[in-house]
Amino acid sequence: MSMLTKCNKRLSARLRAATRNVLYAACYVLLLAGSGEMGAKAQVITSIGSEALKIPRGERPDTARVAPAVSADVKVNTDTPYFHHVDSAQQCSMEGDWAGAERHLLLALRAEPANPSNSMLLSNIATLQRRQGRIDEAIKNYNLSLDLVPNSVTVVLNRAALYASVDSLDRAAADYLRALELNPACAEALYSLGMIDLSRDDDKQAEDRFNQILRVAPNSGLSAEGLAALHKKHGNYRKAVEYLSEIIKVSPNATLLGSRADCYLMLRRLPDAAVDIQSALMLNPDDGYLYLLRAKLNKMRFNYDDMEADVERAVTHGVDRAEVEQALK
Repeated sequence: MSMLTKCNKRLSARLRAATRNVLYAACYVLLLAGSGEMGAKAQVITSIGSEALKIPRGERPDTARVAPAVSADVKVNTDTPYFHHVDSAQQCSMEGDWAGAERHLLLALRAEPANPSNSMLLSNIATLQRRQGRIDEAIKNYNLSLDLVPNSVTVVLNRAALYASVDSLDRAAADYLRALELNPACAEALYSLGMIDLSRDDDKQAEDRFNQILRVAPNSGLSAEGLAALHKKHGNYRKAVEYLSEIIKVSPNATLLGSRADCYLMLRRLPDAAVDIQSALMLNPDDGYLYLLRAKLNKMRFNYDDMEADVERAVTHGVDRAEVEQALK
């Protein structure tokens, strides 16, 4: 906190706002570039260990929080090593070079260790480390970021998503509850808490949270997505399809299409499943779960050679072979 305090004494309020505006915009693009899908959802948990409860991946900041308004007469010098490294990090992220992006953000921190926007750089570094599988380092940097800005909903949600991705659900839930303290209308936190509730078989609490989203963010789609997961868990696949179709009409993405395809498979609506899987793969050809779904489809169609080929594709794209074998029993 001392770093931020010293810098606050040197910078006027308007200049701090201007600096944050430029850098936060770059950070926003950086995270989006590395997030996979650029849908409306943000900061939701990665998984809770059950195929029936697959939910969107990755962290995405809220533009309203990361791009504050700045007076047009404020001039900011962006021709500095600090901003050059941020720009280079953005480019590396767009190219999928997580290590390169991390290296440039670390160089930006060294160039201006007292810059008040370093809290966002630390959060982005943590996200990049998570993508490289360096979980302990990522947690450390999320913690450092929160030391600087303890009331940042964005960073709290990012850390929560990381905890959930490694099945540390108690810590994830604590962070999501903290996010709700900071912003009672945080639909992402309500949705993720509801998904955790489902994993713990507290379905009533989950349903209450999903319904609460309707009150605080009726247009987010997260309420329908959560209710779809609830019905899917209980084998009510037709109702789940209704909720998923409601969201897909407005904002289709690979995860939602894959989830609906899974329901179609359970309903033995194979042509519909095939269409959704193909559409999802066009949006995200690197999602191993989609190849697993197609392997299921090919098994149900008795296309065993194609099934085996998709099994290998699923494993190549990150799905554990034991999970694949269990799903195809």
